[in-house]
Amino acid sequence: MPVPYDPAQFRRACARFATGITVSTAIAADGTPHGFTANSFTSVSMEPPLVLICVDHRANVLRHFEQAAHFGINILAEDQEALSVRFAERGLDRFDGIDWHLGETGVPLLGGALARFECATRQTLQAGDHTIILGEVLHADWQEGAPLLYFARGYHTAQPRKRE
Repeated sequence: MPVPYDPAQFRRACARFATGITVSTAIAADGTPHGFTANSFTSVSMEPPLVLICVDHRANVLRHFEQAAHFGINILAEDQEALSVRFAERGLDRFDGIDWHLGETGVPLLGGALARFECATRQTLQAGDHTIILGEVLHADWQEGAPLLYFARGYHTAQPRKRE
């Protein structure tokens, strides 16, 4: 007999998957920068270069991402936990006083990020309580460093294994 669905159990099981942390960004129609912390990011295709992010329907920034022709993805470095927390909070100007600039497509890019992608929005898809936004990567850059990871509801850093 099937076990009844338990949302808490589902959440705990998903927390067993270690992910990197991103801050996704977009510019609103009035020119205001917006962004949010997400670990729901993945590469989709190499040709064409496609990635996706998922935005909770309850997120205030969703409408800006749905209306934007372009969006950015910033993969955070291990020393950027404070940025992750900042972009997860509500009710503050998340860009005030931090290192950021506009990329070639006009999306906000964060200083110090391990990698940054500038994407053209190609498709949105409603899926459960989230909207999936598929983007074609137009520009990307990266730097050496270690990622900020999220696992079991907490932040971690990568410890590389020694090869024998």
